[in-house]
Amino acid sequence: MKIKALKFTKKTAIAIILAFSVLLAGVVLAVSKTPAEDVGTTEGRVAYLSALGWEVDPATELSEVIILPRVFDGVMLTYNRMQQAQGFDLSLYAGRECTRYIYKVINYPNSDDTVLAQLFICGNRVVGGDIHSTALDGFMHGLK
Repeated sequence: MKIKALKFTKKTAIAIILAFSVLLAGVVLAVSKTPAEDVGTTEGRVAYLSALGWEVDPATELSEVIILPRVFDGVMLTYNRMQQAQGFDLSLYAGRECTRYIYKVINYPNSDDTVLAQLFICGNRVVGGDIHSTALDGFMHGLK
């Protein structure tokens, strides 16, 4: 009887590491996927927010072209930390023009205040956003 032993060579180790890396990248992409909507239209933005669980009134849409700061400090640095916690990073778009869209949220639980959803879109890609109250002692948190 002949027994074959597997040789663990450098080439085998590299192949295993590469295979594991590809598998891990696939899992990360599958888990971190955000809704793939066409956010270039009002309907697409509303669908994007809906996929995240937010019902908004499209008739309340406000839009404004803004330029993100070149340097993030103070409040903007804190705001970007919130963005990073939900998978966005506005610093990647520092100094660039984007459009800010705001909608009234109509399904925010346990709040009598006006609650707004805010999306930052560069090109046809959501690069950040939040849900916030307009009250003086209000709140702000990520979209997700």
